[in-house]
Formats: sequence, structure tokens, C-alpha cells
Amino acid sequence: MNERNGRVVSLIIGPEAKSALESVPSVTAVAGRGLAGDRYYFGRGSFNGPQFDPGVREVTLIAAEAIAECNRRLGTALSAADFRRNIVTEGIDFAALKGQRFRIGDVTLRWVRSAPPCRYLSRLLGEDMMTGLKGIGGIRAVIETGGTINEGDTVHVLP
Repeated sequence: MNERNGRVVSLIIGPEAKSALESVPSVTAVAGRGLAGDRYYFGRGSFNGPQFDPGVREVTLIAAEAIAECNRRLGTALSAADFRRNIVTEGIDFAALKGQRFRIGDVTLRWVRSAPPCRYLSRLLGEDMMTGLKGIGGIRAVIETGGTINEGDTVHVLP
């Protein structure tokens, strides 16, 4: 893989805010809604209130490398699901996605903004995630063209 391409190593969803999330082998991405079966798809996420921009909660991504670095920084062994991001990738530099459209499987997504760590995640996990994920919290994206995303799919940055 190069910095402009990577692959999906895990897909993580959960139906309710604050509930445990689970890894699934594939997921349906629906434009304007999110990932089928996920709390934000159902409008039940912790950040679904009217004060939050609905355009930034369809999909979140984090790099497996960031998860490993956070665990190193904190001396923890948190699982990918603990980070509460939907798509875990490896081999792609998220800086290459800034402002870009990208494809995973047959789904087209668009980078919206970074997903910095928040105190909410620190409270849920009882760890200092603000320190652990500083500068490496992942990104948020919207779904432009829906379809299916599978573990192992390649992440392609579009021209």
C-alpha cells in the first residue's frame, strides 16, 4: 500500500449510544444516513442532538496504526471497537484524504473533517484518550454513493 491507498481491517457498528460496538464483516453504507445497523444511521448516537452538525456523523475512520500508537502512549490494550470509530484502516495516511473523495468497495465517501478525541470517549473508557489520540483521532466522512463495504476492501483516493 502507499500513502494514497490502504485497506479496511475492521468494520465496527452498534445500534445504541454508549452500548458496546461490534465488528462485522461487511456493512451497507447509505448516502445521507450512515452505516446500516449503526447508532447514527438510526439517529440514536450520542452526538445526534440538534446542536451537532448532521453532516459530520455518517462515518468515522481511524487507522490501525493510530490505535497501536494510542495503546503505546497510554500503556493500554484497547480493542479497535473501544475507539468507537466505524472503519479501521491500515496503510493509508489520512492527511492524503483531507478535502478528498475516496472509494471503499463500491462506496464513494468524502472527507469532512478530522475526528479529534473527546472527553466523552475518555469517560467511557476511563482512560486519557485526549492524550492517547492527540493528533491521530481519525476522520469523519459523508457517503456520496452508497453500497457495500467489506473487511479487506481497498481504500482508493479519487482524483
